[in-house]
Amino acid sequence: MTTANYESPWKTEDARIFERTVRSFVATELAPKLAEPSGQASLDAGTSTPATGGTRTAATWTATTWMKAGQAGLLLPDVPDQYGGGGGTFAHEAVVVEELARAGAHIGFGIQSIVAHYILSYGTEAQKQRWLPRMASGELIGAIGMTEPDAGSDLHAIRTTGRKDGEHYVINGAKTFITNGANANLVCLVVKTAPDGPPARALSVVMLETEGLAGYRVGRPLHKIGRHDQDTCELFFDGVRTPVGFLLGSGEGRALFQIMDQLRYERLSIGLSAVASAERAVELTTLHAKERKIFGKPLLDLQNTRFRLAECKTEAHIGRIFIDNCIEQHIAGRLDAVTAAMAKYWLTDCECRIIDQCVQLHGGYGYMQEFPIARMWVDSRVQRIYAGSNEVMKEIVGSAL
Repeated sequence: MTTANYESPWKTEDARIFERTVRSFVATELAPKLAEPSGQASLDAGTSTPATGGTRTAATWTATTWMKAGQAGLLLPDVPDQYGGGGGTFAHEAVVVEELARAGAHIGFGIQSIVAHYILSYGTEAQKQRWLPRMASGELIGAIGMTEPDAGSDLHAIRTTGRKDGEHYVINGAKTFITNGANANLVCLVVKTAPDGPPARALSVVMLETEGLAGYRVGRPLHKIGRHDQDTCELFFDGVRTPVGFLLGSGEGRALFQIMDQLRYERLSIGLSAVASAERAVELTTLHAKERKIFGKPLLDLQNTRFRLAECKTEAHIGRIFIDNCIEQHIAGRLDAVTAAMAKYWLTDCECRIIDQCVQLHGGYGYMQEFPIARMWVDSRVQRIYAGSNEVMKEIVGSAL
């Protein structure tokens, strides 16, 4: 088999059928909104005020979009059907990740799946029945409240507290860089339940149903350099009360274990999106190089162009083989944390290298926001930061040597 007709071994016939559904949804429901010109919006007080820079806004993705995605089966495709999910494997989730990455659509379906897997892995049967079906339908939009102004990869630095008061936890603190934050009505929140206890047992994961929740406030939208269509904001908690029964897990102090376990899923998804973006960048740039003329000949006729694209194509294919192996290992239940860290750091570094080369080969057009390659360039940069910075990923790999 050559690289030209390579097929991912995890992509079963059922996954390929699902791929057609996802691709059709992306083309009809998401792509037209991505093409709409507008400035990066301010969502304060429910308004959209264009600002300089940006071509898409977080307001692009409405509740209707989420409900339609649920009806089409794009939400929670790897959650058992008894909880309203698609009943598939990670192969089905991977199809959604790939198609969104190829389209440059940064709607938070991936965060939805991550929140769902916290509930699926650690929730009681009552909790699963309460939240998962409504997440699968798009009625509930999930967010993860983990990062704080002074606590990113260092989870021990989390300050948001959850003090038990009778049948409730009283929560005080703040979170930042929260994807889906403005639209979320279900937040998977990491809080410090034992401020004076040992660090490894200090944190717990509790769920918040945010609609009409006293003391809960959504802060300003955060104006990022890329991913303007991705809803990212701050969250504030001032005496917020959530039932003790909304604690995830068999008891308090389990958050670090839960987070480390679930980060494999998140980092695998990020690695896959990096590969899909890199592959798409090579496709777009090859097409541009065939059509663009320089000195009376196609740009692709220049040896430098061919060599650069050959390097990009090769790196993208190496990344594809690696991520496919990781996906197979995950489906088989054998993906370890170190390999997931390798995939996250190396593939996102590779993504940024390839897309930067592709921007260069587009010339001045590569710097224009209406060209997909320019948007891919700014959108890709954060991949090396979130879900644990790549420097932290190398520490994880290094610690296993």
